[in-house]
Amino acid sequence: MAMTMLRFMCGRFTLHHSTEDVAQQFAVEQAPPELTPRYNIAPSEPVACIIRRESQVLQNLRWGLVPFWARDPAIGNRMINARAESLRDKPAFRNAFACGRCLIPASGYFEWQRIGEHRVPMLIRRESAQLFAMAGLYECWRTPDEAILRTCTIITTEANGFAANIHHRMPAILPPEEQEIWLDRGITDVDQLQSVLKPYPFGDLAAHAVSQRVNKADEEDAKLIEPVTPPPDPQQQLELSFRPG
Repeated sequence: MAMTMLRFMCGRFTLHHSTEDVAQQFAVEQAPPELTPRYNIAPSEPVACIIRRESQVLQNLRWGLVPFWARDPAIGNRMINARAESLRDKPAFRNAFACGRCLIPASGYFEWQRIGEHRVPMLIRRESAQLFAMAGLYECWRTPDEAILRTCTIITTEANGFAANIHHRMPAILPPEEQEIWLDRGITDVDQLQSVLKPYPFGDLAAHAVSQRVNKADEEDAKLIEPVTPPPDPQQQLELSFRPG
């Protein structure tokens, strides 16, 4: 069933790099079978997550965090994002913040920009087209038949100067040194962990408009990340019409 997730701060992303690329960049020693290129990853679907145990492993977890104490796994539908500012206070995230931190690799993420009366989907990525890592949390929930449901959420922060032109929030994208802090299970100082969850500090992001097809979760092909011409901005057109010749 097609669905739209525009109300979320980060409700779609893409991961089309290879398993080898992911494993090499994030020092993964144990990986699942070959990753399938994904161009429109949506909530409730499996996402690749990097978790540190004895070594770093790549696992597929369902997107939408279900806390271990939840009575109904449907709560995960409302837990695809976690605000960095409230992790230490929100009961839904407190346990995972302490002992369930992960990285979620991405090739890019989608955000919707208001242009006049239109909400235009934009793909935001690194200019180099390299992978990046979003800070995440994961949980394990025991089903009534004693199976384990593994789920995750993407942490968001205030947008940096570039992303703020599109939306006021963005995923917490972690540079390599902060990835190490975030995954270190020996670090328990809440202030130190919170300090890495800040607007992305580098100016190497790029963005372009993409097809409205990305609004539908069942659309999945490489054309979804190709640039399209966005609708004209009525305000800019108005300003041009009054500009002296």
